[in-house]
Amino acid sequence: MNRNQKGIVLFCLSLFILFSQFLFAQEKKAITLNEAIDLSLKNSKELKNNQAKIEEATAALKEAIQKKLPDAKVSGSYLWLSNPAIDLKTKTNSGSGGNQNGTPKVSQAVYGIINVSLPIYTGGRISYGIEASGYLEKAAKLDAENDRQEVIQNTIEAYINLYKAKASVNLVEENLATANQRVTDLTGWEKNGLLPRNDLLKAQLQSSNIELSLLDAENNWQLANITMDLLLGLPEKTELIPDSTIIDALINVKTLDEYVQAAYSNRKDAAALNFRKKAAETGVKATRSEYYPNLALTGGYIAADIPKLITVTNAVNIGVGVSYNIGSLWKTKAKVQQAEARAKQQSISKSILDDNIRLQVSQSYLNWLSSQKKIQVYAKAVDQSAENYRIVKNKFNNSLATTTELLDADLAQLQAKMNYVFAKADAVVAYNKLLQASGLEEQNEKK
Repeated sequence: MNRNQKGIVLFCLSLFILFSQFLFAQEKKAITLNEAIDLSLKNSKELKNNQAKIEEATAALKEAIQKKLPDAKVSGSYLWLSNPAIDLKTKTNSGSGGNQNGTPKVSQAVYGIINVSLPIYTGGRISYGIEASGYLEKAAKLDAENDRQEVIQNTIEAYINLYKAKASVNLVEENLATANQRVTDLTGWEKNGLLPRNDLLKAQLQSSNIELSLLDAENNWQLANITMDLLLGLPEKTELIPDSTIIDALINVKTLDEYVQAAYSNRKDAAALNFRKKAAETGVKATRSEYYPNLALTGGYIAADIPKLITVTNAVNIGVGVSYNIGSLWKTKAKVQQAEARAKQQSISKSILDDNIRLQVSQSYLNWLSSQKKIQVYAKAVDQSAENYRIVKNKFNNSLATTTELLDADLAQLQAKMNYVFAKADAVVAYNKLLQASGLEEQNEKK
């Protein structure tokens, strides 16, 4: 291969490398928590499914309302007859010039009927059905709102997890740089005979361990990033940069009783269950209405033609129809008992949910208090570990402390910093869970 061919190959290889880097390069995108929430709500498949459920409930309500409208039926037939025997009971006058050969021969018949029925009284079945369907439509909308709050909470947790993963990478990178510099310094000491070879190996081993920790931290961050991309409907290669100021936002917390009362008033799942309870109670009334007769305004039109025999036109009728299923006297009782049992189940479920709401709010409130206490403790630990490292490092520089003590102090300082950052991030999640349990997350979202 001559020099020109080698140059071409190197040029093509360079282009391939540049193209590959361009192809696999990640797009960086800074994103705030509110932006993440908006994207997750926009792309949530669960919320789209809930919208379909709302449309179904709305259609059921329309169907219940349409039962008040009249029913209209049209029927007609053409019949071929095989030499029927017809005996006309109406006698004709033999001197009138009529047919003297008996009854006519009939081979076909045509008829058409139109019936219209407008319900006037059904024992309340229609009105109760409309009422129950209205309650169920409202419950479906509240279920969607409750799921919406769940999506928001999941987004917040994923966002905070992404922040923690990125913060972990930054802290480990900073600690690795310190460890590498320490190895460089101790290598010079070892060459000058001021440090035993074993102590240098300890520092090098810690540096290697920190490098491995960095790989784990980067893997966790990439996984958190992919999870967030999927949640927000973004390309998987988008590198998201979370807002670091989110953990420093000022938060005003109320008393536990205030949150409990807010939960009873604002929780969407509680309101939805209350509407289902009302729908079940209305269902009992609708079932009892089967004991009563039906009254309807009826009307119709009949036309018929039997060649050689009879033709009927303009036979319009109108009247009032009454129907009553006598079997409902002994068949409806079991149906009523079933409806009452369903209503009882809804009532018990409401009571259970009320207890769970108090428990959830109390647990979330205690977790919030615990998160604040952890922040205070870890803040002190950061100061203490920094001071401890400073003292041990000064002793080490004056040959009053061992390398092991220095390395332990360094790791303790790194762990304290991570604990503090994670505690502040977890406090954000704890606070938003408290808002969710209290039904106040929507108010926080509007701020």
